[in-house]
Amino acid sequence: GLKRVTSERRDLFRRPLTFKELNAFDGLVFDPPRAGAEDQSKQIARSDVPLVAAVSCNPVTLARDLRILIDGGYTLKSVTPIDQFLWSPHVEAVALLEKPKRRR
Repeated sequence: GLKRVTSERRDLFRRPLTFKELNAFDGLVFDPPRAGAEDQSKQIARSDVPLVAAVSCNPVTLARDLRILIDGGYTLKSVTPIDQFLWSPHVEAVALLEKPKRRR
């Protein structure tokens, strides 16, 4: 059946979600500004969230944030470029990551 979806708009630079807060979720999507989400990525990496979708308009900060997640135990499943701004060099990217469940 369907599961409840929760959304929250939050300043990830001033108040990132902690790994303990994140552990309540089955998956998450984060779409930071061009500067990326370094501090938030560190909290996600410490969490047990099994599915993560990272959206980015900056390949450099996306690579940095993905490295943090991969070092935290996530596996990069795919990266899809989205060319939504025709006639411009700007491309969005969506990365999907999985983390195996820990045995408790």
